[in-house]
Amino acid sequence: MPSALPIADPAPADGLITPWAAAGSAAGPGAAPAAGDVPFGVYVHVPFCRVRCGYCDFNTYTASELRGVRRDDYAGHAVREIEWAATVLDRSGVPRRPVSTVFFGGGTPTMLPASDLAMILRAIDDTWGILPGAEVTTEANPDSVDAASLETLRAGGFNRISYGMQSAVPHVLATLDRTHDPLRVPVVVDLAKQQGLDVSLDLIYSTPGESLADWRTSLDAAIACEPDHVSAYSLIVEDGTAMGRMVARGELPAPDDDLAADMYELADQVLGDAGYSWYEVSNWACGDAHASRHNLSYWKGHDWWGVGPGAHSAVAGTRWWNVKHPAAYANRVLSGESPAAGRETIDDETRYVERLLLAARVRGELATSEIRQEARGRVAGLIARGLVDGSAAVRGRIDLTLQGRLLADAVVRELLD
Repeated sequence: MPSALPIADPAPADGLITPWAAAGSAAGPGAAPAAGDVPFGVYVHVPFCRVRCGYCDFNTYTASELRGVRRDDYAGHAVREIEWAATVLDRSGVPRRPVSTVFFGGGTPTMLPASDLAMILRAIDDTWGILPGAEVTTEANPDSVDAASLETLRAGGFNRISYGMQSAVPHVLATLDRTHDPLRVPVVVDLAKQQGLDVSLDLIYSTPGESLADWRTSLDAAIACEPDHVSAYSLIVEDGTAMGRMVARGELPAPDDDLAADMYELADQVLGDAGYSWYEVSNWACGDAHASRHNLSYWKGHDWWGVGPGAHSAVAGTRWWNVKHPAAYANRVLSGESPAAGRETIDDETRYVERLLLAARVRGELATSEIRQEARGRVAGLIARGLVDGSAAVRGRIDLTLQGRLLADAVVRELLD
């Protein structure tokens, strides 16, 4: 089942927020920006999947789990939230900014007709305006698109697609409960390129039973597709998932941390040799122009509105998350009530900690000057231990080395203590 929502303050039915500038903020590291001074994006959560993968704890639902709501109605519900969002921002005194990135995630957004996704995108444009050249992405499974749907997506304003490849090895896909044929991946990559779409491939490593040779096979298969971008995430076995129960019962081995580190190092080597550069700990792009601008917006602390069941938002220092089940979400938006289940206001200390946690993962993003004075002296020790790049530090940046990327959280803890 999907993971539980965070415990936080109740969300008001009117959804109104108090922007940073009105709440007040001290100067210095972690200080809040003025409302409206940061870029703005939109995330649309489409919570539908054909089957539930055993490792997944995302907020997704198969047809049998929908109970009281139809998938065909979802696009209309999302549009209602987008229209309602305009009223909330206006009444809260938060300037409506044009959208620089849009990302449809899930679930499997392409379980919906491509025309429905385009309709939601039009509503975003009508409400906020989408900047010229904005990045507009949808996730997709390799078996959930065809030439016609990709053409509709491109005509509707999408310019990027992220395929859930995960692996090219059948026994690894079987362990992950992925149902697509790995031979389908190069076919749909080519179809997307024919439409002029940027293509990203998502991979997962350290699956129980996966060998280093298996992982090399998947990397080679991904590179052979010549995508613009590759994400590679180490599998985390979450409590409450089918895989978590199997590991707890001893039916599957738990992922091996040492093997996972070897797999990460192999990914960095193989992708680097193929012309991909890392720009975030788990992401490589074929040139900076192909880095995921939407994901970078999260790591850089930009604002975004999250549309859909269970979606999270962060606007002007307030964060909230919607009710999870599509039926509960539909009831809220159709009644004109906030779909939020809970919310929190971010103070300067939290913002400072999160800035270091996220920005340190991005190459060239964290300036030494952003670290509090009492912690800057620790940078030299991190350089000496091979965790931080010395030449970048001379230029005033904190860039992780390969070893530092493997120990990114430890690096940040040292800078925070």
